[in-house]
Amino acid sequence: MESKNRMRAAWEAGDFGEIARLQEAHGEEFVARLGLKPGMRVLDVGCGTGNQTIPAARTGARVTGLDLAANLLAQGQDRARNEELDILWIQGDAEQLPLGPGKYDVVLSMFGAMAAPRPERVAAELLRVCQSDGLVAMGNWTPEGFFGEMEEIRNRHVPPPTGVPSPLLWGDDRVVRERLGGESTVETTKREAVLDYPFGPRDVVEFFRKYHGPSLFMFAQLDAVKGERSGGRLDADLDKMEPRRRRAYRRTCGLSRSARKATQPDSLTQR
Repeated sequence: MESKNRMRAAWEAGDFGEIARLQEAHGEEFVARLGLKPGMRVLDVGCGTGNQTIPAARTGARVTGLDLAANLLAQGQDRARNEELDILWIQGDAEQLPLGPGKYDVVLSMFGAMAAPRPERVAAELLRVCQSDGLVAMGNWTPEGFFGEMEEIRNRHVPPPTGVPSPLLWGDDRVVRERLGGESTVETTKREAVLDYPFGPRDVVEFFRKYHGPSLFMFAQLDAVKGERSGGRLDADLDKMEPRRRRAYRRTCGLSRSARKATQPDSLTQR
C-alpha cells in the first residue's frame, strides 16, 4: 500500500495534462485501429486525462475510464463534459480493478497500465474483466527505443526500486505473450509515433521536470542525494542523446536506436 501511495503521489504531482495534450493524436490513432462500435462496453485502464477514453466514447461505445490519480481523472471529466460525452470515471488500481469479471467487450490501455509495479497482477486483471470472447488492447513503449535510452540514463543516476521490473518489458513481444497468452491469442505490432514538441531538447527536459510527476520526483531525489555534481553528469548524458540539439525536437518512435527512436507497439489479445 505504501508503494502504491507513492505512485499515486508521483502521478498527482506536476500537471500531466500539459504533456497529454501533445500526445492526443496517438490516442486517437490507437482507438481508431480497434474498430469500436456503438454500444460496446469499453474500459480504459490508466486512462489519465482521457486521450483514449474520449475518442472511444465518440464512437458511441459505453466507456469507463480508470486511473490511480484523481487530478488526471478530473481533467478527463472536464474534457468529456465539454464534448457532452457520457463516460464513467473511476479512481482505481490496475492491479486490483474494482470491477466485475467479464464486464467489458474491450479492455484497453495505452502508456498507462504498463507503469504498475506488478505486471502479472495487471495482466490477470485485464483478462479477468474482459469477456471470454473480448479484446485486450495495449499500447506500450519498447525497451530498444527512445524511452529505453531514457530509462538507462535515469537508472545510472537514480537506481530503480528493487524487485520492480521495467515497465518497458510490456513492449517486448515475448514478455507480452507470456503475460497475456495462455488460452488467449496474442498479436503484437510495432508502429512509429512522433513526439513533437514546440521547443528544443533541453527545454523538453525542463518541461517534463515541471509537469511529469514521476520525473519531478526523480529530479528531486537526484538533487537531494547527489547534488550539483551529479546534475552535471546527467546534463552530459542528456547531451549525448541529442548531438544536433539545436534542431527542432522531433523524436520518432520505432526500432532504430541509432536514429534515436522510441516505441509504440500495440498488443492485441483476443480472448
